[in-house]
Amino acid sequence: MKTLKSISNRFFYFVLLPATLGICAWQGWEWWSWVVSPPKAQSSEDVAQTLVKIEIPPGTPGQQIGRDLEASGLIRSADAWKLWTHWRQLLDRDGEFKAGTYELSPTQPLTKIAETIWKGKVMQLSFTIPEGWSIQKMAAYFESLGFFSADDFIAASSKIPWDKYPWLPSELPHLEGYLYPDTYKLPSDGISPQTVIQQMLNRFEQVALPVYEKGQYKTQLSINDWVTLGSIVEKEAVVAEERDRIAGVFTERLRRGMRLETDPTVEYGLGIRQTADQPLTYKQVRQPSPYNTYLNPGLPPTPIASPGIGSLKATLEPEDTEYLFFVARYDGTHVFSKTLTEHEAAKNAIRRERRAKQ
Repeated sequence: MKTLKSISNRFFYFVLLPATLGICAWQGWEWWSWVVSPPKAQSSEDVAQTLVKIEIPPGTPGQQIGRDLEASGLIRSADAWKLWTHWRQLLDRDGEFKAGTYELSPTQPLTKIAETIWKGKVMQLSFTIPEGWSIQKMAAYFESLGFFSADDFIAASSKIPWDKYPWLPSELPHLEGYLYPDTYKLPSDGISPQTVIQQMLNRFEQVALPVYEKGQYKTQLSINDWVTLGSIVEKEAVVAEERDRIAGVFTERLRRGMRLETDPTVEYGLGIRQTADQPLTYKQVRQPSPYNTYLNPGLPPTPIASPGIGSLKATLEPEDTEYLFFVARYDGTHVFSKTLTEHEAAKNAIRRERRAKQ
């Protein structure tokens, strides 16, 4: 009997128990592998089309997050989420899930979704400001994206943060010209007129300001005059190859004490935009305004748009030219002239050509 009992004990401990534990472990691993796998298989479908926006308010318990994710179809099991949470807290006792708005996909495994929320990789909003845009155009754009109202952005751009950016010119009425045109990304939960403006000023400080500091010995322009002239070049130069020459024309006119006589400044002062079919009228060109460079000598009081780095560099290193005039061909290029007589002839020729095509 003792021998039989000994054999039974050995069978249990060396065969049956290991086999049972092995089966349980295998089944447990199978279950875990299934519950952490993506609820939706990856396919040729655009990943962006599978994204689900989910908001996690501050103070939401980890278990509630798991239930919300399961209800949204982003994970298979809230129980598996609970197990992962306990394991993650053992590894990082000071860590926690971060509140915020997230874009998650059911094609992602539970572990990736969990790490995204644990590390606070919230949804990013992207926006692009093209070169030559004014504050008014930016404001309308942000409102169209649903970020905030146009009025709020315009109001925020009139508050000059000299404490953070002491290089900004004194007595600046608004930030026109200093909101650098580029593509930006911001956390969706932190977007406001102030955060957008701060990021754009930071980019100006990083990209444009060093160009001026390095090249200011070449010019007598103050930083505000530099940005102002750069903004005019930006509005006039459609073709990049003409930037240096256009900057050269304006620089030469300023040197000779001639008025700049440039349409974009008039348009900015009147809050309008001319087209080929509706050009500026004589009455508009003669309407008094601080920005009317047909009437006022020198530069207007502020920039009229946000210039890109190409126009800013051209303003510091303009082409040495005898040209004093230019007129648009309506294809993006210009005809440059040295005398007023040549300029008037070029304008008449372009008008005749346009009438013939019409």
